[in-house]
Amino acid sequence: MKDIAQKHLLVVDDEKENRDLLVAIFAEEGGYKITEAKNGTEALAQVTRLKDELDVVLMDVKMPDTDGISVLKELQDNKINVPIILMTAFSTSNLAIKAMQMGAADYITKPFDIDDLKLKVERLFERKRLEAEVAELRTRFTGFEPGEKIIGNSPKMHEIYKLIGQVSSSDATVLITGETGTGKELIADIIHSSSKYSHGPLIKVNCAALPETLLESELFGHEAGAFTGAVKQRKGRFEMAHKGTIFLDEVGEMSKATQKKLLRVLQEREFERVGGSLPVKVDVRVISATNRNLQREVDDEEFRSDLYFRLNVISIHMPTLLERKEDIPLLVEYFLDKHRYSQSSPPARISKEAMEVLMRYNWPGNVRELKHAIERAVIYSRGGVITTQNLMLSPRSAASTTFYVDKLVQAKTPLEQVVHDLERAMIVEALRHADNDEGIAAETLGLSVKLLKEKIGNYQLE
Repeated sequence: MKDIAQKHLLVVDDEKENRDLLVAIFAEEGGYKITEAKNGTEALAQVTRLKDELDVVLMDVKMPDTDGISVLKELQDNKINVPIILMTAFSTSNLAIKAMQMGAADYITKPFDIDDLKLKVERLFERKRLEAEVAELRTRFTGFEPGEKIIGNSPKMHEIYKLIGQVSSSDATVLITGETGTGKELIADIIHSSSKYSHGPLIKVNCAALPETLLESELFGHEAGAFTGAVKQRKGRFEMAHKGTIFLDEVGEMSKATQKKLLRVLQEREFERVGGSLPVKVDVRVISATNRNLQREVDDEEFRSDLYFRLNVISIHMPTLLERKEDIPLLVEYFLDKHRYSQSSPPARISKEAMEVLMRYNWPGNVRELKHAIERAVIYSRGGVITTQNLMLSPRSAASTTFYVDKLVQAKTPLEQVVHDLERAMIVEALRHADNDEGIAAETLGLSVKLLKEKIGNYQLE
């Protein structure tokens, strides 16, 4: 019989000095029984042998024979559930999500804070002592690799990664909150792609972009003759999302009438098309997002409380860029690689002074504003070194426009170059807004399609 007062810890690391350090840390605390393993193979053998005694496993990810993720997978396959904290010096969003999906209780990055490590371990012991089991993380791993779509190593972003790994396998509704430009839609993409619904469609609806008179028909479809112009039956977005996911962006913009109908879908998993009487059954996961404070709107009776609680089963709050400023250099590196001056150009570089400006700026438009700022800077620098003169931050007011024009004049920038760069930037933006439809972009710019094609060739745009 195990002594319940003694806490049994397994330390797994291929480097002896790391094992010795961890053993010393917890031996000094007292009350711990500590077992060691020097690689993944030994760890599997020890966990299998001691599965009824072990309380927590501290395990390195990068090991020469069997890595920590593989050990996790084999333990899951054999239905051996021991809380495991992974240790890694190479923390990425891929690893964080994958680790949580594969059943890790937590993970830490090297070099780690000793007090933080002790706290994480003690919390796991405490949960066991109080018999409040950690929620099973049995996410079905689909082989999905988000390709580092989510960029950031800040503590706030690592909490987001953990939540994604925990919720992706369930069919619970998820409410993503946060300011405009923080990446709420991107989170919905990742949750869908990591979930059991990934083989089905991901249907997106911007509730703020549709008039109230059209939103109901857009969501639930309509029968022929339901209203003027409804000449034939049309499926709605919920029906199109069957066996997949529907993403309701700006869900706080819905009227009370549409909120009521959405509530019924969440409760009954069925609805009627506009003008119809037969119920349509759907199996769909609902993810919604809003930049509004729905709790406050519930208190003000502007949003239905019953719908709010249905949507808010799992809540993920996206931090502003101001709250995760330490991620700016990583994001800049990512955007420089993604938005090159031409297809054959290497990534632009950024000067130390320009990076300092980016770090000091408050980013009211969040990651989206940073993305557009880097796109513009690459164009203005012609793919070379981005300086402070290339950072047109918040050129929204006459005062700021005058400021940047003054900077260009002081730098003796030739007018021909300014016009050249501005024309290129306008073409890039017009194509982006038109989803690369050259006809629409040409109309927006007041050009013929032929002339636009010539300019695209001259500027070596994709």
